[in-house]
Amino acid sequence: MADFDPEKFEDKYANYFPELQQAYKNAFNRMNDTHDSELVHAIDQQVLNESEPFYEGDGEFRVELPDDPYDRLSGVLVEEERFEQVLEKHVEEIETELQRVFGFA
Repeated sequence: MADFDPEKFEDKYANYFPELQQAYKNAFNRMNDTHDSELVHAIDQQVLNESEPFYEGDGEFRVELPDDPYDRLSGVLVEEERFEQVLEKHVEEIETELQRVFGFA
């Protein structure tokens, strides 16, 4: 991996696409091992595919979700509260993986 440059992260898809893919994949695999795989897959394909990672500084990342993530879900029945819990955990996993992939953890 190249040295992390916060300015280059502004154009993250051009400069860090393989690292971003790896972080999201690692988070997906961890979530898939510990949660309902059907729900994890739906969240990954229908919500997180439109998410946007941002570098906040001091080795911290934030993942911004699309509007109304629960309303984007189709093909899987889940209570909104359960969905929110799994989504929140998945986002935390992505943020942790971003820190790890970019050498902050």
